[in-house]
Amino acid sequence: MSRDRWNNRLVFVLAAVGSAAGLGNAWCFPYVCATNGGGAFLIPYFVALITAGIPVLILEFVIGHKFQGGAPTSLANFGKAGEILGWFATFISFVIVTYYSVIMAWVFDYLWYSFSIAWEGDSGGFFFGSILKLTDGPWELGGFSIPVLIGLVLTWISIYLTIKDGVHTVGKVVKWTVGLPVLLLFILAVSGMTLEGAMDGINYYLTPDFSKLTDFKVWTAAFGQIFFSLSVGFGVMIAYSSYLDKKSDITNNAFMTALANSGVSFLAGFAIFSTLGYMAASTGSTVAEVSTAGVGLAFVVYPEAISLLPFGAIGQTIFALGFFIALLTLGIDSAFSLVEGTSTAISDKFDFNRKKTTVGVILIGFVVSLVYATKGGLYWLDIVDRYINNFGILVVGFIEILVIARLMKVNNVREYINEVSDIKLGKWYTILLGIASPVILGIVLVMTAYTEIMDLVNKTNYYASYPTSALILGGLIMLLVTLLASVIFVFFKTKNAKENSEEA
Repeated sequence: MSRDRWNNRLVFVLAAVGSAAGLGNAWCFPYVCATNGGGAFLIPYFVALITAGIPVLILEFVIGHKFQGGAPTSLANFGKAGEILGWFATFISFVIVTYYSVIMAWVFDYLWYSFSIAWEGDSGGFFFGSILKLTDGPWELGGFSIPVLIGLVLTWISIYLTIKDGVHTVGKVVKWTVGLPVLLLFILAVSGMTLEGAMDGINYYLTPDFSKLTDFKVWTAAFGQIFFSLSVGFGVMIAYSSYLDKKSDITNNAFMTALANSGVSFLAGFAIFSTLGYMAASTGSTVAEVSTAGVGLAFVVYPEAISLLPFGAIGQTIFALGFFIALLTLGIDSAFSLVEGTSTAISDKFDFNRKKTTVGVILIGFVVSLVYATKGGLYWLDIVDRYINNFGILVVGFIEILVIARLMKVNNVREYINEVSDIKLGKWYTILLGIASPVILGIVLVMTAYTEIMDLVNKTNYYASYPTSALILGGLIMLLVTLLASVIFVFFKTKNAKENSEEA
């Protein structure tokens, strides 16, 4: 069976950018930047991008391009340990999409409620009460939140319609879903800059605080942001690059993907913080006081800011629709890429029908995501995301550079890249991939684990307020189950494996 191919190079780049630029770019990066040194945060951010993000992205493009398979199939060329790593990355993707789809469900809900600005007056009560119907803790699931459940069904249907015919339908969709959110964010940024107090928001977003650079948590935040945002360590980029023609460029595609992803993040910061600056001016508060992290920024603070805009009901509705359509189109590309990476891995390994495999992955994903659609689902989403993101993805990237790059021989990797790429890489890339990247990532991993343990012991972060049993289940056990499943899948015998064994 011949392998599917991207229609052209542009479609591949758009798909890769779409996977990389997701919901995290729109609310996570701006807040992380603002609270970790503002303009000074750009120093660790670009260090992370250059020393880890781009090298791992290029390496994953090489792996998929050279071996023409999903993450497990491609990495199986380095033995069973390599295939385990491939499955680990794939199952991390699957775990992420099960809760990512629920965040998409919230976006669908807010699109509907944007027509009436239904959150006006109490955006926090609306989100946590009317939408999530949040319970008092993770062990109190409390049944389903109907608005979230409806949004979740719409999300998974959208994912299916996008990837049901593989890269061909993906190529058609990304032509719209990559450019549209950029246009909308640009319009929101320009409109926001005309508001009173907008510059206060921008100053909060980008004013350098170089004292933050001595805090190692700022550096770990930068590396975590880069890995999650670029979709490296997920197996997705290996799967996507496996659909490239063998003569396709690698470095140009990688640089365009990485820089476009960062550009979306910066643009989103201007769109969000210009409006938050207006909100602060309107309420007599500081920008720091009206800002908050994560989902609160996108679903509580920013909607409240929209309800205060001086554009009247129609103008507020247009502004709200623009923001949530931007979130929807940013998120859907990342969501279906995570499913695509999983489907590619399974269909390559077992030689299953591509479309049936996709349907199976979507159905299982939907069932698992129902946990996060309960009234206590937000707690589990928060816990699982914390440990899958902070540790799982970084571990995959670290092992890829430390082990896989060395097995391929770093000089051979560079030569392979230069044979097909417009931009030639010098010996500096060999030094970066072979020495600097693994050392830096190793330090980041150790320090991330150390600070997490100390924060929990000393109760210096809010995760310590969760029941220990919930942290163990959603963190440690989730990672161990993902690893165990990866080991089990390696030992499944397939028709192709048996034929290869007989030939050998």
